[in-house]
Amino acid sequence: MTDPAVQAGEARIRRAPRLPVFLVLGAVLGAIVALILTATGNLDPKVGFGATFGYLCFWCVPLGIVVGALVGLVLDALSRRRARTVLVERATIEGATEGDGPEDAPH
Repeated sequence: MTDPAVQAGEARIRRAPRLPVFLVLGAVLGAIVALILTATGNLDPKVGFGATFGYLCFWCVPLGIVVGALVGLVLDALSRRRARTVLVERATIEGATEGDGPEDAPH
């Protein structure tokens, strides 16, 4: 085998929030808000609880998704400010095939 070729460079490290988690959480919170508004509001007996809850979900869930997305984007912007730049080295070994690492050795 030959000696590995080493390349040096810089990389930015940050803890980025996962945006889909904020979207789902916003939708769930929107449904909870719709349930609370339905339970505490004056219901029309002709319409009923289910229809009122569905109507309020129609408005509260998308609003919750938007609020969750905004919170996620703000946290993402803050994580970009706190990102650190570190020095990294990358070694390339010629002639090595995939699966030659120590984790692939028989136990």
